[in-house]
Amino acid sequence: MLLNIHSLDEANAREIAGWHYDSPYDFYNLNSNEIEQSVQYFLDLQNNFYGIFEEPRKFVGYCSFGKDGQVPGGNYSTPGLDIGMGICPNLTGRGRGRCYVAAVLNFAQQMFAPAIVRVTIAAFNQRALQVWYGVGFHSVDTFEHQYLGVPFIILVRETDHVSKA
Repeated sequence: MLLNIHSLDEANAREIAGWHYDSPYDFYNLNSNEIEQSVQYFLDLQNNFYGIFEEPRKFVGYCSFGKDGQVPGGNYSTPGLDIGMGICPNLTGRGRGRCYVAAVLNFAQQMFAPAIVRVTIAAFNQRALQVWYGVGFHSVDTFEHQYLGVPFIILVRETDHVSKA
């Protein structure tokens, strides 16, 4: 599967805002009363959101780099590039996670050249944890979301492994 990553447009942002995941992943559903705010957040260049596309331009997910990948309550004092990511609900659980993650990690290396990459994942999301552990990430911290009380795990990997994802 050939994947490309490039800027989101408004149609992509609106599609993301309308995604609905089944339980227990409904935790990631956005508030339907805040569609316009969500769209503007995705399109704000300071938030570093990008689309993940299968050829030829089929929108399959998004990624973000920086503060958006951080969860309130986590300790992010150690330098690293935080990555956020979401895949279209009807494409999750199909064994494609490593392909998506590899594309995002390669893009991160090309765009930002970080020494360390970091992801923060809800502890219940065993599918995502399995993918990230499978490409060489390791856990460095666990904490509860500052407002929601949901447990999260922070994982990191040095980027000399990125090209091997």
